Formats: sequence, structure tokens, C-alpha cells
Amino acid sequence: MTDLTMINQVKPEVILGNKTSQPLVSIIVNNYNYAQFLSESINSALQQTYRNIEIIVVDDGSQDNSREILAKYGNKIIPIGKQNGGQASAFNAGFMVSHGEIIIFLDADDYLFPETVEQVVSAWNSQLAKVQYRLQMVDISGDNIGIYPPPERNLDSGNVLSTLLTKGRYGTPVTSGNAFSRAVLEKIFPIPEAEFRLSADGYVVNQVPFYGEILSIEQPLAAYRIHGNNLWAYSQKVDTERFAKYVNHDLQRYQLLASKAADLGYKITQDFSNRDYIHLRYRLISLRLQPEHHPVSTDKPLELTFKAWGAIWLYSDLNLFNKLSLSWWFITMGILPQPISQLLLTWLMFKGTRPKFIAQAIQTVKAVKTKVRVFTKLAMSN
Repeated sequence: MTDLTMINQVKPEVILGNKTSQPLVSIIVNNYNYAQFLSESINSALQQTYRNIEIIVVDDGSQDNSREILAKYGNKIIPIGKQNGGQASAFNAGFMVSHGEIIIFLDADDYLFPETVEQVVSAWNSQLAKVQYRLQMVDISGDNIGIYPPPERNLDSGNVLSTLLTKGRYGTPVTSGNAFSRAVLEKIFPIPEAEFRLSADGYVVNQVPFYGEILSIEQPLAAYRIHGNNLWAYSQKVDTERFAKYVNHDLQRYQLLASKAADLGYKITQDFSNRDYIHLRYRLISLRLQPEHHPVSTDKPLELTFKAWGAIWLYSDLNLFNKLSLSWWFITMGILPQPISQLLLTWLMFKGTRPKFIAQAIQTVKAVKTKVRVFTKLAMSN
């Protein structure tokens, strides 16, 4: 395995095919203690129908048997071993070695579909900062459990910078749902490693719109693995601290946006958070579940609720049904006494804690939302 100190000596030997007329695509797998998923992730890169690729796997100081798994691949991959430093450091190490014109960062617990790279390359043009696509959510066994981002949330396309600087967020997937322009990444790398030890994709996806357009593919092109530790809505156990972390991450991201915009001479919204209903939802959950550790000491439930209503009705692109249901959620969680709101939030957010009647009610709501979506599409098509 290549050590990080030898990183500049690595050559792009792992190119499947040599079609010089087609762009080289670098798939950078970042891994930390995901040995149980690692082979499926690497194999999905090796099995791409598009052949002009290189596969780099960065092991961020795993304590499991990840490195033994990597050794079995020989020269089919470029393995990079390093001390644990977090996701940003893994992205930086992989990008330093890569040579592709297009870069895909793949979390080691996720995997690509066989035609992912082929479809990205077919859609690519020189004006793009990235191509993004929806993800098929799968559970630990690989069974489908949904789409991410959910269908009610748009994936934005084109020049999304105005949306980003107005709302503090645009429609984008997580790490494995993005393919980036190398030329653009060279303008924003290295990622600050201390600040983005976790959620390094939050840095990248919010920097690239300053340098090019976004193209969105609505079709899911990769699998996003949900296994209890990487998406709060599907956790089996109560971990209230994660909401405070989400709030802090968003606030950090807003500061980064403001700084970048100021450096480049763009006008920005003074308070992104008041226009970002997703962030306000995290804030209300954090405040209600663990007020003693909530990051924003001045927050009050009703004030957050009224701010969220403004964000939903003035700045979101949700349909009427989702605006109404989300508004009801905020007012319910904003006015209920603390013990009741804590109990309901625990049931809603952590499915392993739900009584049977709550689980059935949630399934009913999901079924209604699906029917409304189908009806709306049919109505629009007619």
C-alpha cells in the first residue's frame, strides 16, 4: 500500500482502457473502518461500463481489516494508507494522487451503479463545475428503502450560485452523488482539514458553484447506504448530540459562504439561516431534545417556528402539500410542552424507539404523500 509520504511518486497505472479521446475519470473511495462494505464499493468502480478510469482508495487509518482487503486488489487500484485525519484529509490525499478530468468521491459504504460514469461523461460539458444525481438509499443488506434527496426536494441545475447566496443551500446530494470538474477542484483544494473532519462534501458542494454550472440527473446513479450512523432519520438509537453537530456544521458552512462571497465581490443574504428551513428544522430538534447543549443560546421554540414558516412559504420550492405538512410539524413541535415534544421527536426521528401505532401512522402519512405526488404529476402531464 502506498504511504502518504510517497504520494507524489504514484503514477496513473490503474486506467481501465486507454481511450485518449475520452476524459479520464478518477473514482476516489474514502474509507474508515468500513471493511464490511469496502469490497462492494471498490467492485462497483471496477465494473463500470465506461473504461477510462482510475480507482484510488484512501484508507484513513482504519482499525479493522480494511487494508487486508485492499491488498487483494493488487494493481487494479491505487491504495493510499494514512493516519486517521478525517474525511477532508482523505479527500485531499486522494485528490493529490488523482489525474482525472472528472473526479467522483465515493464513500466506502456506498456503491456506484454500472453505468454511473458513462452517464456522467455523456452529460458532461466544459461549462460544468459538477454533475449531480439522486441516490438510491439501501439498508445494510442492500434492500431499497427510498431515494435521496427525497423526491419532494428539487435537485437544482444551471447557475445555482444565486440560489446558494440567497438561501444558504441549493438542492444537492451527499458525497457519492456528485462528479466534479478537476479544473474547479484545483481552485478550492485543499479542504480545511480541521474544520471539515466530518462532512467534507459540505465544503466542496458549496464552493464549486462559484466556478461553474451544475447539471442534475434525476435518475439514481448510485446507492447511499443507511446503516445507523450516517443518516439521523434512520437511526435505531437516540443520539441527540448529532443535531447540535448539524447545526454547528451549517453555521460553519454559512460563514464559509459569506467569506467566499466577500472575497469574490458577491452580495449575500445577511442571515442564511432564516431562509433555510432544513437548518431551522435541525435547530428546533436540537433545542427541544437537548436544550442544555444547543449551540444557539438565544433560540426559542416559537421564534424558530415563525422563522421556519417564512423560510417554507417564501423561499422553498416545496409543493403545497409539503409546505402545509412541514408548517404543521413546526407549529406542533414549537408549542408543545418540552417533555411531550421530546417524546414525539424521539419517536419520529429514531425509528427503533417507535411504538407500533406511531410506526403505522408514519407509514400512512408516507403513503398519502406518495399518492399526492403521483396525482400531482398526472395533473401536470394533462
